[in-house]
Formats: sequence, C-alpha cells, structure tokens
Amino acid sequence: MSHVTVIGAGLLGAGMVHRLAENGHQVTVWNRSPAKAEALRAVASPAADPAAAVAGAAYIHLLLPEDDAVDAVLDAAAGSISAEAWVLDHCTNLPARVAARRARLQAAGLRYLHAPVFMGPSDTRAGTGLMLVAGPADEIAEVQAHLASLTGKLWHVGPRPDLAAIYKLCGNAVIVGMSGLMGDVLSLGEAQGLSAPDTLALFDVFKPGGALVPFAQRIGRAPSGPTSFALEMAQKDVRLMIEAAQGPDGLIVLPAVAAAMQAAADLGHRARDFAIYARPRALQG
Repeated sequence: MSHVTVIGAGLLGAGMVHRLAENGHQVTVWNRSPAKAEALRAVASPAADPAAAVAGAAYIHLLLPEDDAVDAVLDAAAGSISAEAWVLDHCTNLPARVAARRARLQAAGLRYLHAPVFMGPSDTRAGTGLMLVAGPADEIAEVQAHLASLTGKLWHVGPRPDLAAIYKLCGNAVIVGMSGLMGDVLSLGEAQGLSAPDTLALFDVFKPGGALVPFAQRIGRAPSGPTSFALEMAQKDVRLMIEAAQGPDGLIVLPAVAAAMQAAADLGHRARDFAIYARPRALQG
C-alpha cells in the first residue's frame, strides 16, 4: 500500500484518515490546529508542518475550508511534493481558482486534480457517498482505483479541470436552497397549527424530488417555453402561502420568490409560464 497524506483533520478529513488507514495505507496527517491531528495518532502520524506532511507521499488529500487555505498549504509544501505524487483536492472551491491552481501546479511539474465530494463525516469514514473528479481520462485512470476505494460512487465528470467545482456548487445550491424552502414549509404548517411531523406527512404521498430535473428543464426553456401554469396564478398561490404563514416574518425563500415574480410581472409577463420568474437575466436580455 501507499504512503498517503491528509491535509485537514476536521470532520471530513478525520473520517478519511480512518478510511485510508483501514485500507492499509501508511497515513500522515497535518492540521492547522495540532490537537486535531494529534487525536488521530492511533491511525496516522501527525506532521509538524505541511512540508513534512507531504514528503514521500504518493497521494496528498486536501480537505480544507476554502481556496485561500488550499493555496497557502500548497505554497508551504510545494518544495516537498514529489513530481510523481497526486495532489487530490476535495474542497469546495471557486471554479476559476481551481483552473488557475491546476495550471500553476502543472507549470511547476506537479500533478493536481479537483475531486470534491457530496459526503458527510460518516461517508468519508465508511467510503460511501459521491465523489466527483475532473481532468483528462489518462490522469483519472491513474487515480481511479485509489479514489474509488474512498467513496460509494466516483464520477469522472469530464476533462474540463474546473467542471467538478461547478457541479459541486450547483449541488450545494440545491441543498442550501431546499433547506431554506423546507424551513418555510415548516413555518407555514406551524402557523396553521401543525406539528413538524404532521406537516411533513404530505411528503409521504406527494414526492416532488423526481420533478427536480423536469422543473430545471422547464426553467431552462423560459422565456420561450409553453405556458402550463401562468405567472399570475403562481403569484396568487405564493401570496396565499405567505398569508397562511402569517406573513413574511420568519420566512426565508417565499418572500424572495414573491419579489422575483413581481419583477417578472412588472415586465409584462403575467400570462407567461410561471417558470419565467426564475430567469431574471433572460428577462432583462
């Protein structure tokens, strides 16, 4: 098995350390807060600094908060990273910075791939969940088996180096946005005297998850798509939702939706399909 380094011993990083150790790898770990790395001593060797952590590693896994931390660690460790090593960046990053980072590291003779995850701490420890990876097929072939051993599903999204970063942000947007919307749903139910379980009983029967992609396609066709639910009727329904929730205070998503719908209506689109409200740039173009 390989000598593997994990940079970042937070919830995801700690889980991956355990997974790599269980897979038989020799694991080195570094974290900005040394206590977190020290807590993993039973399964990994804590390093004093990033340069010491990456020395001799075949795979360097980055699980850090954001781009600035990634670049700072790589700058500190660059002189110790082997030209044969793979730098595998699992962080949620800005696509432009991923592309720039790859170009910069390639110019320095280093190998870098962006492989963000839809995985929680239990997933990184158990090797479940979804991992994306972007890059040329020949490069992916070299890391395929290693990455596949760390996740339930590995998806090579294509050769564009920042595509996985784009998809990761899109996926997180759905998670964050749906969380806000479901908060509004619970607030509406509460205002009407329903407990959270009683409100959510609706979704035992009405299952909108399967409509996610068709609705996205419908929005993509706006403003030229056919009308099957007019904007003015959708506005009325959103007004009723907000009234039933006893007003906009305490709501997150629905007031913003109402404002966006009104903006589309003010541009003369009341009779168009309601999905048009979700394409403000198309309306202004």
